[in-house]
Amino acid sequence: MKKIAEVQQTHPLFRQVYEFMTNRMERGEWSAHEKLPSIRLLAEELKVHRLTVFKAYKQLKEDGKVYVKDKSGYYVSPGSSLSLDFEENAVVPSYLLSNPLSEIQRVPAKYQFSQALIDPNLLPNLYLSDYVKKVFDLYPKVMGTYSTVQGDEELRETLSRHFREHHRLQLSPEELLITSGAQQAINLIAKILLGPMDTVLVERPTYSVAMDIFRREGARLVPVDITPEGYDLEKVEALMAKHKPRMFYMNPTHHNPTGYTVPARQRKLLVELAERYRCLLVEDDPFRDMYFGEPPPTPFFAYDTEGWVIYISSFSKYVAPGLRICAVACRFPFMERLITAKSLADNGTPLINQKIFLHYYTSPRLQQHLGKLRIALQVHKEIMEEELAAAGWKWTAPQGGLNLWVKLPDQIPVPELFRLCTEQSIAFVPGEIFDPLGELKSWIRLSYSFANEGQLREGMQRLTALARTL
Repeated sequence: MKKIAEVQQTHPLFRQVYEFMTNRMERGEWSAHEKLPSIRLLAEELKVHRLTVFKAYKQLKEDGKVYVKDKSGYYVSPGSSLSLDFEENAVVPSYLLSNPLSEIQRVPAKYQFSQALIDPNLLPNLYLSDYVKKVFDLYPKVMGTYSTVQGDEELRETLSRHFREHHRLQLSPEELLITSGAQQAINLIAKILLGPMDTVLVERPTYSVAMDIFRREGARLVPVDITPEGYDLEKVEALMAKHKPRMFYMNPTHHNPTGYTVPARQRKLLVELAERYRCLLVEDDPFRDMYFGEPPPTPFFAYDTEGWVIYISSFSKYVAPGLRICAVACRFPFMERLITAKSLADNGTPLINQKIFLHYYTSPRLQQHLGKLRIALQVHKEIMEEELAAAGWKWTAPQGGLNLWVKLPDQIPVPELFRLCTEQSIAFVPGEIFDPLGELKSWIRLSYSFANEGQLREGMQRLTALARTL
């Protein structure tokens, strides 16, 4: 298995520094005739050699993007600083990454604990087929019509009303964009916000695909530990003050992979920090409805009054994965930029998928089924926990979501266990894949949602038995 921290640089480091500086000028963060940081200060900030920064400045000067004043330093040339509203200035990605999580999930396995998806047999498939027929009756020309780029207006109106009533989110249909899954939403946001050497705060651990997307844009990842109690806000503030991150990507509700949920008292405070340090919070929220006791706290977006939170609400995990419906909520003018990025990506999520989802999701049948689904998932979780307890492994029981984040005894080498399990058709995800530092080598993620009850018990017994041989 590849080391997770390994990346392949597509061009020299000085060129990445060059692109980082060009990108900041084009976004208007450094304006015409503004003095730029000294070589020493910029080298310290980016953690590169001074000669690397000097070569970047030399290239910028040759390209006419900066000029030099004797004994004073480097300054931005007129015409190098552009408005934030222009997205035509594409940035060449600094990294070409594989997707290790996808590679693991593509391997067929009888005992499937790597997929954070729900067993299709737990979904109301017959109900869905009824609503497919209903949609064709209501919209006979739906297959011959494109959706608008922003998403079906009827669906956006329904979802905005749903978010107001259930999550206290004050937003209009115009502040929603429909994307083809949460991964597309993360990808669009990264393309708009990030350039080479930009800083992104990410939870440690976090969703590995998001890290791959950010690294592909050349961003630097700065980890923020997440615990059962949430974040250390003093450390978060110190990181924001030091690194001036473009954004903080978070999954604060039934977190993937740990299952932790950030408490309500921290959410308002973190939004205030985001406003103070001008750092966008990107709140990825795919597991909100999968809770086992009390509903989780209100989303961060409910506390946002200044447009510093982007809310990603995906329904792919538990409503109808094949439809790939996700709603992104944010304020203007950022929404305009998102719509432009979406238009360049695919010109709109398929209308038929949106109409089916609209009538299916709002139906009394599905809302009743969600309660049954929570019970079934809790039973799955408890079966897995029973087998783990017998093995003496450690984890924090989540109050929702689809995963257990498990600490193995130090003497069990996870790479060797992974190899043995693959040979025995057992799939799990090594914890280092979720770590921005690639160091959580004694942890694994086990998803209890995809396998049926019999496969869960038998597969966990086989996995723990293999671990005992090590």
